[in-house]
Amino acid sequence: MIREETLNLLEWQRVCQHLSTFAATKLGAIAARQLAIPGDRQQSQQLLQQTQEAYGLEMNPQDGLTFGGIRDIWEALERAEIGGMLQGEELLNIATTLSGARQLRRVIDNTELEVPVLRELVSELRTYPELEQEIHHCIDERGDVADRASPQLADIRRQLKQVRDRIYQTLNRIIQRQGSALQEHLITSRGDRFVLPVKAPQKEKIPGIVHDSSATGATLYIEPRAIVNENNQLRTLQRQEKNAEEVVLRQLSQSIAEVIPDLERLLAIVTQLDLATARARYSIWLEANPPRFVEANQATELRQLRHPLLVWQEKHEQGQAVVPINVSMSPDIRVVTITGPNTGGKTVTLKTLGLAMLMAKVGLFIPAREPVELPWFSQVLADIGDEQSIEQSLSTFSGHIRRISRILEAVAEDENALVLLDEVGAGTDPSEGSALAITLLQYLGDRTRLTVATTHFGELKALKYEDSRFENASVEFDDESLSPTYRLLWGIPGRSNAMQIARRLGLAAEVVDSAQNYVRSGISVDVNETIAELEAQRRRQETKADEASQIVAQAERLNQEISEKAEQLRRREENLKLQQEQAVQAAIDEAKAEIAKVIRRLQQGHATAQDAQQATEAMERIRQQRLPSASKPPKPKPGFAPKVGDRVRIPRLGQTAEVLAIEKEGELTVRFGLMKMEVPLADVESLSGEKPDLPQPKAKATPEKSSQTAAPAATVKTAPLVRTSQNTLDVRGSRVHEAEPRLEEAIAQAVPVGGALWIIHGKGTGKLRQGVHEILGRSPHIKNFELAPQKEGGAGVTVAYLE
Repeated sequence: MIREETLNLLEWQRVCQHLSTFAATKLGAIAARQLAIPGDRQQSQQLLQQTQEAYGLEMNPQDGLTFGGIRDIWEALERAEIGGMLQGEELLNIATTLSGARQLRRVIDNTELEVPVLRELVSELRTYPELEQEIHHCIDERGDVADRASPQLADIRRQLKQVRDRIYQTLNRIIQRQGSALQEHLITSRGDRFVLPVKAPQKEKIPGIVHDSSATGATLYIEPRAIVNENNQLRTLQRQEKNAEEVVLRQLSQSIAEVIPDLERLLAIVTQLDLATARARYSIWLEANPPRFVEANQATELRQLRHPLLVWQEKHEQGQAVVPINVSMSPDIRVVTITGPNTGGKTVTLKTLGLAMLMAKVGLFIPAREPVELPWFSQVLADIGDEQSIEQSLSTFSGHIRRISRILEAVAEDENALVLLDEVGAGTDPSEGSALAITLLQYLGDRTRLTVATTHFGELKALKYEDSRFENASVEFDDESLSPTYRLLWGIPGRSNAMQIARRLGLAAEVVDSAQNYVRSGISVDVNETIAELEAQRRRQETKADEASQIVAQAERLNQEISEKAEQLRRREENLKLQQEQAVQAAIDEAKAEIAKVIRRLQQGHATAQDAQQATEAMERIRQQRLPSASKPPKPKPGFAPKVGDRVRIPRLGQTAEVLAIEKEGELTVRFGLMKMEVPLADVESLSGEKPDLPQPKAKATPEKSSQTAAPAATVKTAPLVRTSQNTLDVRGSRVHEAEPRLEEAIAQAVPVGGALWIIHGKGTGKLRQGVHEILGRSPHIKNFELAPQKEGGAGVTVAYLE
């Protein structure tokens, strides 16, 4: 009995009602409103696991469970079980329920998420697709027995159509001949027999049987004698049709009756799935988190805990914002006393704790921040509110004592209980009530897992300092606004505010002063001042903690932004490197193709060695300037002296040649393929990479001669810079951040190396030009840049020179 009383006091039924609104089926809604509270921890763990898995499916839209087609077919199953005949609509509901259950199993079996509990649950489903197909074969979408259900039924309906057509033909002929005698030119029916509406004075013109008349008597509904036999035949066929339909319905009902246990199990499983999904959806709506049941030696931690009914009021009924509470208790605590002013939220705190424990037991998530850690209580018992009864002659005190007596009886059976006591010891003489409250809390501290009590008695505040199993908490009160903040403060007892409130509310000063003089000693004043200082110190610490949390959050956010930016830069660098390598490879392929053409022309006798040399030098220049591996060749080994007949390598041409003659100091005649040419000694090396010993000059040459001597080994001059559509980029009308990726791509694809890139940015305000210059200044591939000559665009165009 006390357990049911506790559920009513905590308004548990309202929570269940809110949960039912998230159910998808009538079965789930009924189960939610009649939610059973598990009696063992393993069952609660199972329900929480179901909720967790359904939560994951709900958060993944393509895997969400849908309950289309599921109907409440319990009544139909009960009637079929005792041999009753089900109607077509009831059979259709059974068929759609079988289909809906099969779809649920398919979703759970095919999801990639880990849902072992739900998979085990649906593994027991038997959906009888053959029975579903038989029902759909025999019953159409309107719930009527279809012609295809049996050959006999199809033949009867064919005859019915023929008889009905003959009746209509006969009546239409009578209407054409005797139309003036009819009140209306229509065919109607009375008692399943076709009749015509005949004017009463004209009834002799259409002889037959009168079945009915209008309210005024002006119209008689007559069955013409010419269709009496057809109407009789029609009634006979209709009875035969009904009998044939009943045969089909009874056969289907018998098929249903044969599998009643499996269908009842199917309904139970589907209801569990709907209930698990409703719990997950309600938890998502509450912004709740999954609880974890802790052992006896572990602490209880509920941060930012909110009352679920107050959350509902806030969101659905435009209520006030919910003030969360924090609950943090060591495993040694057995009794918590909550003190503070009236209307400060003490009772709401009790109810919030009680509902949180019940929600965890039935598999609901808790509206609190992670981690949510709390004990599993086998029972939650409460004495909350003012129980007065004139009929039973019960005062407030008597009502509390009777309910507490029932709580103690329940605790004697099972000590793993959470006991919630509101205003313990109230309603009687303060001294006696205080003594009774102290004794009661000590008694419960010895016999229960946890007791939480609210009180106004100051003596209960001192229990913490006498017994380590006791803890103090209080609801905060704002001295300035004279209103509660509804925040729960741990470790600090509530202080008396009666005198201060009375003075601020305008009670005569002499009355308040006199009352103050009745305080027996200065101890109470000192205690209140100490508590006030503790509260102020706690507020200062909380303010600093909030500031520190904001700084930490800001630092984490900044670190995340930096990490993301670094990753973006890394990816951009990789893309740029890949584009550069692709551009270089394309240029090399083009150069090789050109060399191949020249060689073919040489083979045909139409080209000179100078043409091949120029093409080869162009390829080598591209390779050395663009390929990273070519820009840093291995360090040569000196000491090589080529002789006639030796094979040597010419790195700048990328060829291996045979030495034909040593013409003079520093000059060799070599041959590779069909070509012969003279090369400087400095341009060759051995096959193993050794460089030759170069002869020292005999005399210092004049400047003119020095220039002529160095000419053969000098680098080939870069081709003149010519502006084309391929080396021109137009970024006018773009913002700097939009132009940056286009400019980087153009730099990466710029060919040949050593050339230039024209960027058209326009004049305008100059911001785009400035941004382009900053980008060029950061690029490692740009040697320098300058504004174009006036004839090339002047300040509206920048020329960038590539490395």
